Amino acid sequence: MYEKVIKRLIDLILSGIGAIVLAIPMAIIALLIKIDDPGPVLFKQKRIKKGKKTFSLLKYRSMKMSTPHDMPTHLLSNPEQYITKTGGFLRKYSLDELPQIYNIFLGHMSIIGPRPALWNQDDLIAERDKYGANDVKPGLTGWAQINGRDAIEIEDKAKLDGLYTSKLKKGGLTALGFDMKCFFGTITSVLKHDGVVEGGTGEMKKNEEKVSAK
Repeated sequence: MYEKVIKRLIDLILSGIGAIVLAIPMAIIALLIKIDDPGPVLFKQKRIKKGKKTFSLLKYRSMKMSTPHDMPTHLLSNPEQYITKTGGFLRKYSLDELPQIYNIFLGHMSIIGPRPALWNQDDLIAERDKYGANDVKPGLTGWAQINGRDAIEIEDKAKLDGLYTSKLKKGGLTALGFDMKCFFGTITSVLKHDGVVEGGTGEMKKNEEKVSAK
């Protein structure tokens, strides 16, 4: 009941309000992107949704037109060279994710859930299968995003997504309470820009290994 009806209703209401309230700020961001690096304002990326089906995720384009397409940032050599000035600011505060309110409104995503994997991120998709995390709607933000985000290993990220999935499947106040915890935790993480590491998947573990080696 919570996952199929209440959660969907919350997503519709909040994404609809967001699209109206943020219309002018989003238009300003679009203009800044155009001025900084001529080309499309929006960036469409093939991602995995519930049931391992694919959809086109929307983002503000934060990287130059010359950037290799459909490649995770952590696999790029020196990813900073591809990020525009406007894009750097947008990524720092997760503003590049704003267009996904339309994905949420259309039902491809939820506000809270595991972040949708790229269609070719076989390692993450396989790890999530172990915890049933591919069987729920992906989200704009989730438990993994407020517990390390880019800085954690694929295996740890999948476990956190699995924990979220188990809470969601319990439904009722347990699921609602955990969604609220993720929502308000995201606000804090965005303001502190925790876990944003360009090209840095697993950076948390790397730092721990460096400390241990000293």
